[in-house]
Amino acid sequence: MGRIDASGRVSDRVVTQARGWKLGDRLTLSGTSGVVLARRDPAGMLAFGQKPYITIPAVLRTRCGLQAGDRVLLAAALDEDLLTVYPLSTLHQAICENRPAEGGASR
Repeated sequence: MGRIDASGRVSDRVVTQARGWKLGDRLTLSGTSGVVLARRDPAGMLAFGQKPYITIPAVLRTRCGLQAGDRVLLAAALDEDLLTVYPLSTLHQAICENRPAEGGASR
């Protein structure tokens, strides 16, 4: 879990270390409403710095509905060089859509 600061930075040392990202690695960020994707890309727009954070550009934060102070879940797939940033609103929606109905059957 992380919180987006006023500059669009969000960090989680465990997740970025799990990706194996190193100082100077180039990253490409993309996203849609409810999710931001970051992946290592030699032609990427951002460089991974000494501090374990990803900076989500303002245009992308707007597109994805993210604001300073929002809490997000950072998730890394073990089989891909990908970091996914989920706003809590997206997680809430997914949980509600998959919540078991009364009687134990899922919706």
